[in-house]
Amino acid sequence: MAQRILVTGGAGYIGTHTCICLQQAGHQLVVLDNFSNSKPEALRRVRQISGQPLALIEGDIRDRALLAQLFEEQSIDAVIHFAGLKAVGESTAQPLRYYQNNVAGSLVLFEAMQAAGVRNLVFSSSATVYGDPARLPIDEDFPLSATNPYGRSKLIIEQMLSDLFLADPQWNIALLRYFNPVGAHPSGLIGEDPNGLPNNLLPYISQVAVGRLPQLQVFGTDYPTVDGTGVRDYIHVMDLAEGHVAALDWLGRKAGLRAFNLGTGQGYSVLQMLQAFEQACGHSLAWKAVERRAGDVASCYADPQRAESELGWKATRTLQQICDDSWRWQSGNPQGYR
Repeated sequence: MAQRILVTGGAGYIGTHTCICLQQAGHQLVVLDNFSNSKPEALRRVRQISGQPLALIEGDIRDRALLAQLFEEQSIDAVIHFAGLKAVGESTAQPLRYYQNNVAGSLVLFEAMQAAGVRNLVFSSSATVYGDPARLPIDEDFPLSATNPYGRSKLIIEQMLSDLFLADPQWNIALLRYFNPVGAHPSGLIGEDPNGLPNNLLPYISQVAVGRLPQLQVFGTDYPTVDGTGVRDYIHVMDLAEGHVAALDWLGRKAGLRAFNLGTGQGYSVLQMLQAFEQACGHSLAWKAVERRAGDVASCYADPQRAESELGWKATRTLQQICDDSWRWQSGNPQGYR
């Protein structure tokens, strides 16, 4: 059933790809973004790909008056909440900024939703809520203990939503715990375009491949993994985006609060990712080993069975598709959206 969806942070990396999938599913969109880590050009390209309009409101989720006006004027059916800062390393250096933006901002949003009687929410959480896992793969019933302020901000928001649901079971809430989103839209028109030095592996590799950076820094080569480098569950951003559409459908048919892992169930090391990207771009890439980063864990990959059985969703795109699509985006847009 077509709905009017508020997408906070909809101009960001995951937000833009999800907007396309939502529009393809027939939903109408209102995007709220402050462009602190995204660019208006990304939404122009979303419209170009989908051939459909979307409403844009430039503003911050911490702006109470703006949110009250938005919910009063827009007749929103559900919210997909992406808006938030997301770099692990930066969060350890600037913890208060992360708690202010992610936690305080979410609190303002949820209060505005409650006041407007909008109780359907898909929340963009993270596998960082699991901390350093005692065993693999990670299922949704694992104990939660984040190892950095970014992960803790996501965990606090999850706990707020659990308390909210206990107090008012009218809410329908899907907590989507992402593993490692990578890749780009197959058109090559949109992709990941971080401000400054990339914090995540694939945009860093992409910028080395396109000549913007001299070499990849590999943080730690002495982990207990297949080749000593960190292992992660890399999920194509289009698979992830489709997971949000599936979660939105689930909200419509099943009241409650539920956490879902969005991952592939397969871990790849940093060097395995590098080799797949070399195949995509057709040349070898320089790298050097450096010290481990604070807050990083050795291995992390999902048990995605719950999402498959309850949402009817499964990641289908391969590691090579991830790298091919990333290279198409980066080589066609060497300076990103600039």
